[in-house]
Amino acid sequence: GYLARKLNQSTSFGAFLDPVADKLMVVIALVLLVWQQGSVWITLPALVVVGRELLVSALREWMAEIGKRAHVAVSFVGKVKTTLQMIAIIVLLVVEPRPVGPLLVFGYLMFYVAALLTIWSAVQYLRAAWRDLSAAASGEADARS
Repeated sequence: GYLARKLNQSTSFGAFLDPVADKLMVVIALVLLVWQQGSVWITLPALVVVGRELLVSALREWMAEIGKRAHVAVSFVGKVKTTLQMIAIIVLLVVEPRPVGPLLVFGYLMFYVAALLTIWSAVQYLRAAWRDLSAAASGEADARS
């Protein structure tokens, strides 16, 4: 995405595919980490991250469909979360899980901070869309009555 923008080669399909590709790479890396380490300590935050990505992607898609995508634009917290998440994933993929050393501890710490920011950003997205979600739920309930 970055290169396409810099080289003035962006397309609407590319703009759609860029965040999908990013999320797919993160999910694949997390699956590899869970498989490699086989620990609940990596599995739980990985589930939080993947669950949030699915939730926010669906929320953004729905908000775009009703013409309110700007209400769920990328936030600063989301950017920090992504940065910490990427650092953690790289460290955890590169460092051997045993013996436990300072770099592994650093990777886990970054991953847990990223998981907390993941929850925080998901709450921010839900709060930003809550009025529209509530209205849609009321409208659907009224339509069924």
